[in-house]
Amino acid sequence: MKRLNNTIAGLELAQIGWVVPDIQVAVEFLSNALTIAGFPKPEHIRAQDLGMTYYGQVVAGEWLTTQTYNGGVFIELIQPVSGQSMFHDYITRYPAGGTQHLAFRLPVSDFERVTSELHEQGYTIISEVDHPIARMAFFDTYQPLGVATEIMGITPDGWVAIVQMRNAT
Repeated sequence: MKRLNNTIAGLELAQIGWVVPDIQVAVEFLSNALTIAGFPKPEHIRAQDLGMTYYGQVVAGEWLTTQTYNGGVFIELIQPVSGQSMFHDYITRYPAGGTQHLAFRLPVSDFERVTSELHEQGYTIISEVDHPIARMAFFDTYQPLGVATEIMGITPDGWVAIVQMRNAT
């Protein structure tokens, strides 16, 4: 675990990802009970549209997602809808839902270095996405951390999008 700590130590915590059984109930609870506001209407996402892999293959997987910026990090909610994905795996294992991943961001120029270090340490990539605003890799760090670890390599357009998302909440 020391090597994992060293690898992610210099990265910025960007997001807490919660997988939930009902996204509307979660938004209502977080908005009312915890006064975390600013969740936009959930979006319907298809893994195939993103080219998001699941253990190296693009498979049919759909979910609802929304996120808001609060206290210096984004809070993302994900409700699996159909198909197969790491989010579906999580809700199957933990039907009540919970924190599924922590995301750390860095410039896209450092993405390969950090993801290579994690791979060399023996952490398996669960899912990957190559998006215009970020390259993302989700690593299976459940054993040492209890959550998956997402590494987000932010592109120049991505940094602009982050500022816009922060300002929208």
